[in-house]
Amino acid sequence: MPVINMHEAKTQLSRYVDQAASGEEIIIARAGKPVARLVSLQESKNLRVLGQGKGRFTMPENLDHPFQAELEAMFYGHET
Repeated sequence: MPVINMHEAKTQLSRYVDQAASGEEIIIARAGKPVARLVSLQESKNLRVLGQGKGRFTMPENLDHPFQAELEAMFYGHET
């Protein structure tokens, strides 16, 4: 991951945007201190944060075997 200074980033912006679009991450520094990160937008679309739906949905008790009673009735000839 290259670190470039602000002046170089301004003069070579198109080149660095192309590199970022191809998947490379570029750090931009001011006076030697990193201040920004240039990355592709396509990568950030794929990020997912786990747990955002916590408490908003309920899971059925028979999630693993949703048709267990029907299957048993077909095979054994009785209902449970």
